[in-house]
Amino acid sequence: MTRKTAVVGAGPGGLTAAMLLAHRGYSVKVFEKADRVGGRSAAITGGGYTFDTGPTFLMMTFILREMFEAVGRDLEDYCRIVHLDPMYRLNFREVSFDPSRDNEVTRQRIAEKFPGQEEGFDRFLERESVRYRYMYPCLQVPYGTLLSMASPQLLRALPHLSAGRSLYSVLGDYFDDPNLRISFTFQAKYLGMSPWSCPGLYAMIPYIEHNFGIEHVEGGLSNISQAMARVIEEEGGEIMLSTPVRRIITDGRRTASGVELADGTKEEFDAVVMNADFGYAATELFEPGLVRKWSSDRLQRANYSCSTFMLYLGLDTTYDEPHHQIILADDYQRNINEIMGEEVLSEDISVYVRNATVNDSTLAPEGHTALYVLVPVPNTRAPIEWSPDLVRGFRARTLKRIAERTSMKDLEDHIVYEKVLTPLDWRDGYSILHGATFNLGHNIMQMLYFRPHNRFEDVGRCYIVGGGTHPGSGLPTIYESARISANLIGEDLPL
Repeated sequence: MTRKTAVVGAGPGGLTAAMLLAHRGYSVKVFEKADRVGGRSAAITGGGYTFDTGPTFLMMTFILREMFEAVGRDLEDYCRIVHLDPMYRLNFREVSFDPSRDNEVTRQRIAEKFPGQEEGFDRFLERESVRYRYMYPCLQVPYGTLLSMASPQLLRALPHLSAGRSLYSVLGDYFDDPNLRISFTFQAKYLGMSPWSCPGLYAMIPYIEHNFGIEHVEGGLSNISQAMARVIEEEGGEIMLSTPVRRIITDGRRTASGVELADGTKEEFDAVVMNADFGYAATELFEPGLVRKWSSDRLQRANYSCSTFMLYLGLDTTYDEPHHQIILADDYQRNINEIMGEEVLSEDISVYVRNATVNDSTLAPEGHTALYVLVPVPNTRAPIEWSPDLVRGFRARTLKRIAERTSMKDLEDHIVYEKVLTPLDWRDGYSILHGATFNLGHNIMQMLYFRPHNRFEDVGRCYIVGGGTHPGSGLPTIYESARISANLIGEDLPL
């Protein structure tokens, strides 16, 4: 029996699900509105430079390898993986810290930069390894019913949730120095959250970094999406680029039965995998009133991540700066509070700079640099008008901060290619509700059962993948969401 599955969106989640389903024998068709695969993980190209649109940190690469192994492939046949050491630089006004993928080297650097704190690092590795061992398996299964919250696996993990504690509070068990605590809690930004409100269980994210390391894909992380697209086509699946979906068609039983394209074409399918931004999809891709549990009213009340201001800069020179560098605001807590308070644009900003050309010559012409710059900012619910004047001013503030805190003093003199994205571009150009680039927030009441379900509770035979569903944002968990949803389709529509 042939089972036809539509995948709406060719982001990492949609591509992973399509790859798994096509290999298992399902007839798969992927619809992508852009002219290239990847979604927020697509490549931006221009002037001979290549940039990743969004994610740049590759962690837990073993999960990605598992996805390729599940379809009979070897990841290294499609992507060249580069190990990064140091993993990144944390640039404080008074000190910089370069954690290594070698824990002993990191311990020595802590002893040098933060004397007396190195024993806390030992305790961190020991205790957080236990949390990871109990918690991560809980993120690999669906939570479609309240009863699933009482599974033996989750109940065993409950003592490791650090319920009622923030990530910053949990790291206080290991480190007294505020800058060192920030060095192990800035990872809350991967979820678009504040360390002072991010649930303490996410202490396993810095542990994952220090246990497994951080890696890069030659040519950019966008090459992962391109590799998945190759596999899908090798398995007989179809990818339709520049083909936006207008709506997901349902029958009289509130069950997905196909898709209608922007040109009016309708196609029938046995199941639909939804990889569009969840807030956008729930409000725009279904008939009005069909989505009840995750209605527009509920989505307006929901908690969302921050947004980002992006600069993609092609430079006619090179700099001896780290692959990844986070320049932290002088008053980091105030900066984070202003971002998450959705009220003002900080004067004192934090800036992430990726200088990947230092390890990957394929991203720019010889002697040039493809520089990726990200500034966390409030999402579009904030009363901030991103006018041309504001964009110019904020760009200048960002470049000034980089020049002040790095060796790139003459950065602006060497810009020969530039692309800017604001929260409005994320909202309108990428169809992301409120321009919240990290999707729905990850507070306790928007996790597990309380997050949109992988088997969409509002529409039958509709399955969600991506950062808006369980287990959440970040490439490894997005891959897991795809594996969960593909397995649910296997249960509901066996071949």
